[in-house]
Amino acid sequence: MSLSPRLVSILKSIVVWSFIAFACLPLVQMTLISFVATLPTAQVEVGTLTFGNYANIVEDPNLRSAFVNSIAYVMINILITIPVALPAAYAFSRMSFVGDRHLFLAFIAFRITPPVVLTLPIFQLFSALGIVNSVFGIALAHCLFNLPISIWILQSFISAIPKEMDETAFLDGYSRAGFMRRILVPQIAPGIAVTAFFCFMFSWVEVVFARILTTTNGKPISMAINALFGFQTDIGLVMAVTVASMIPGAILVFVMRNHLSRGFKIGRV
Repeated sequence: MSLSPRLVSILKSIVVWSFIAFACLPLVQMTLISFVATLPTAQVEVGTLTFGNYANIVEDPNLRSAFVNSIAYVMINILITIPVALPAAYAFSRMSFVGDRHLFLAFIAFRITPPVVLTLPIFQLFSALGIVNSVFGIALAHCLFNLPISIWILQSFISAIPKEMDETAFLDGYSRAGFMRRILVPQIAPGIAVTAFFCFMFSWVEVVFARILTTTNGKPISMAINALFGFQTDIGLVMAVTVASMIPGAILVFVMRNHLSRGFKIGRV
């Protein structure tokens, strides 16, 4: 006995929406707990609905600093990684030289290396440069791991553009830098958005370098959340900080949604 197409469509919708509800359940629970007092204070009792957990984020200088540091990591990372990765990706896409494929694979191999393996040499190098325990030092360490994946992503987008466009632009009098700035960058804007998205994800959640390269300054939000756990943990505050830490990512996805959608579609092709 075969099912009617309408019934099949209804069953598929039920399965899909059930999966979405199951996936969103932890987020909903986390958000609800973030508005609940989980430790007794002079003002509220345990279990009371309150905005105090979010107020504590603003009032706590360590949490404020952690948010600022994490945003600084992302901004420095994107501002350094993309301008460096773009000409490198163009070179891999348009030029041929001895060992080009091997060098490209070496970049990818470096990216899949666990960060913890490189913490000691990076710590020694940054100590010599005097940038340990600084926001710039951690952001620079993030760039080392984001640069290979950025080159890989941008190279695939540049390769999708016909090489004749370059030749036409050069015949029209564009320099290579002028061509990349005025023609190439607008053409691969979705790829740049995808690259920025991956840079954001790595920098926002990374903890290995932050733990090794910081002692007092430059601690990110991920370490601030970890520091909230102790003998008597304020779970409501932990959930509030976690929800607040998701807001920048949600804003980034919303602002760049059109470029990201186009970029991931092109990436699948």
